[in-house]
Amino acid sequence: MKRWSLLGVLAACALVVPGCKKDEAQPSSGTASAALSGSPSGAQPGKEKVVITMSCGSVGKDFEMCKAGGDAWAKKTGNEVKYASTPQSSSEALAMYQQLLAAGATDVDVFQIDVVWPGILGDFFIDLKPYSKGVEKDHFSAIINNNTRKGRLVAMPLSTDAGILYYRKDLLEKYKEPVPETWEQLTATAKKIQEGEKKAGNAEFWGYVFQGKAYEGLTCNAVEWVRGYDGGNIVDDKGAITINNPNAKKALEMAASWIGTISPKGVLNYEEEESRAAFQSGKALFMRNWPYAWALSQSADSPIKGKVGVGPLPKGGEAGHHTGTLGGWQLGVSKFSKHADVAADLVMFLTSVEEQKRHAIEASKFPTIASLYKDPDVTKVDPFFADVLATFADAVSRPSTQAGGKYNQVSTEFFNAVHATLAGEKPADASLKSLDDKLKVISHDGAW
Repeated sequence: MKRWSLLGVLAACALVVPGCKKDEAQPSSGTASAALSGSPSGAQPGKEKVVITMSCGSVGKDFEMCKAGGDAWAKKTGNEVKYASTPQSSSEALAMYQQLLAAGATDVDVFQIDVVWPGILGDFFIDLKPYSKGVEKDHFSAIINNNTRKGRLVAMPLSTDAGILYYRKDLLEKYKEPVPETWEQLTATAKKIQEGEKKAGNAEFWGYVFQGKAYEGLTCNAVEWVRGYDGGNIVDDKGAITINNPNAKKALEMAASWIGTISPKGVLNYEEEESRAAFQSGKALFMRNWPYAWALSQSADSPIKGKVGVGPLPKGGEAGHHTGTLGGWQLGVSKFSKHADVAADLVMFLTSVEEQKRHAIEASKFPTIASLYKDPDVTKVDPFFADVLATFADAVSRPSTQAGGKYNQVSTEFFNAVHATLAGEKPADASLKSLDDKLKVISHDGAW
């Protein structure tokens, strides 16, 4: 199966306008758009093969897992799946999705979307309830509620996530340091061990790596810092803008102090994979990332296999909170798909208990089906699941529900403000004041 890039799809849309416009929503049993080329062949006798194009993530094993699942469904049904890979940056992926869907493009049938996007993209997806046969009741209700817009189930959950702390347990033992409980402890321990390792000859060793680029990943990190310091959220549950407060300022000042001291200046351009590359190559003591990085850190060719510990992120001082930003991925079917029924069948297959179990075992993805957390096959491979489940109990959600279709604007203003402080361009209090002013305009003074 050929791997397509959404960049290529968008380029094709610009050149082949009819293929990217919704004509009259007339069903077609034909092929994929000419923009993605290739006519289907090898259909089962008496059955015309349908070609479904699905977007897949590109972080860690995401594309590999997506393709394996799609190929299994294709073999089972006699249909064909083509794959469009997305940028690693979730912000860039969202912008591409919005451009593609706003054009009424028929090129992509199934979209893999972030947990905060149903409110932004939901109107472009079909209702999956007629295809689910009630299996949504087996998934975490909070995520199903998140994916339900105006009574319509616009996406099925594929996996859930929360930010967690990775650490080199061998180095903590070497320097006789405990796993840090607070960000202050992490900072001190990182400085001590970084200095020791550099003196020992590891000149490129750093204390802490995270996702510091100005994109959605920085929103996730910064929401954790703010919540960790008991600074609330960007927007509270009632829609009030609460980010401009002393504890949020303290959180950003702490994070800014890491740049150039325990974190390389290059971290300001790090996404998930850059962070993982530094940590997995043995060049960092601590890393904030998602659970997917565990399986990769334990792969046969990993220099740090067997040397990694995982736990909740530190809290901000003794009175703070251990927390991780709630993440996760969903699958939705475009309302412009010419084969919506077949695409929905693919979605239900990929989000089934069998597929979620495979994702948990092979890629350390957190299932959205509660029964899998007690499955012995899963817990044998992922013993750390039990250690980080407490993170979900106090996980912090980004304010996508409150902001609705304006969430992308809210997040963009937030991560740009945070990045300015991390980069030393603007002090924390000035960044937060400016952010507060901009969010009031976006929300019409909290009216949303």
